[in-house]
Amino acid sequence: MIGPPPAARQLLPAARHGGPRATGGPWHVRALRPAVIVGLALLALLASAGPAAATVPGVAWPTQSAGDRGTDVIAIQRLLRARLAAQPALVPPANGVFGSSTVTAVKAFQTSRGLAATGIVDGLTWGKLIVGLSLGATGEAVLGLQVELVEKRRVTIAVDGAFGSATAAAVVAFQRHMGLPGTGLVNTATWRALAWHYELPRFGAAGLCDYSVGNGPANWGTAEAIDTLEAVGRSVVALGYGRVAVGDISLEHGGPIPGHVTHQRGLDVDVRPLRKANDQCSIAGTRWSSTAYDRSATRAMILKFRALAPGHLKLIYFNDPVLIREGLTRWYGGHDDHVHVRFCEKTHPLAAYDC
Repeated sequence: MIGPPPAARQLLPAARHGGPRATGGPWHVRALRPAVIVGLALLALLASAGPAAATVPGVAWPTQSAGDRGTDVIAIQRLLRARLAAQPALVPPANGVFGSSTVTAVKAFQTSRGLAATGIVDGLTWGKLIVGLSLGATGEAVLGLQVELVEKRRVTIAVDGAFGSATAAAVVAFQRHMGLPGTGLVNTATWRALAWHYELPRFGAAGLCDYSVGNGPANWGTAEAIDTLEAVGRSVVALGYGRVAVGDISLEHGGPIPGHVTHQRGLDVDVRPLRKANDQCSIAGTRWSSTAYDRSATRAMILKFRALAPGHLKLIYFNDPVLIREGLTRWYGGHDDHVHVRFCEKTHPLAAYDC
């Protein structure tokens, strides 16, 4: 379905708990042990295997602020825990929700680095916050790196805070995927690409199912969009309304997508309205005017989106006149049979996605 014009996950358990603290300052490299030397040999072999892919365009730091949630927030919290280890009262929980404690920690870190204490993690703050990592490193920053790799690329590595050979191989693979030199060294370019990269929902376990309108691979979204979507799915299932049926979001690296004007930035999500029989995952689709449409359930789903992404929802298109009168959705042509949710960030390269 053509979307509006541009103008107009479940968190990993290992990422929720404290881990070993990061050692040393920025770009720290520990003294090499024999096992690490073996790992370096493996890394050199991986780095020399084949040419790198073409560099992915449009990579930029994702602005994160109060109300955001998801993988990038976990990475920020882990990095803050590394940077503020000497001030335990300021260390935020690594729970993936950008709440008041994370805002306070960000402000304290910004002040310590001579930045404006906004509590918003923009490009300048990301650049000061990241920790250079390589084989043999341990601690909170490594935990943040590992969570990013697992969620963004679905690699099978332990989220244990130890930068071993498996993590190094995953870093090299990601660098090559993004067209970066496959060094295995986690520098600014690698952190930025990881934070920017979209991720996939976890269908099934997160209370979601997938429906396709001809763009099967287009399930990729920003960390904020995906984590909120998963949280909504779990909530809707808990309310007894069945799973949430998810349509197009974006392609893995964004960009033009057939049948849409939008859905290029990982922040536009299509979901089906809910049905009285709770069978929205097995039925081709339902219009708001159908007798099978469940307005109460759809209203509850929309309210969950709003509650779980405070300050980060730009708009919701769906043409149910009752929900429009209630101020929950807006009318837009072609949105009789699906709900279009647009997320936003405090600042975004495209004004249509500024909150």
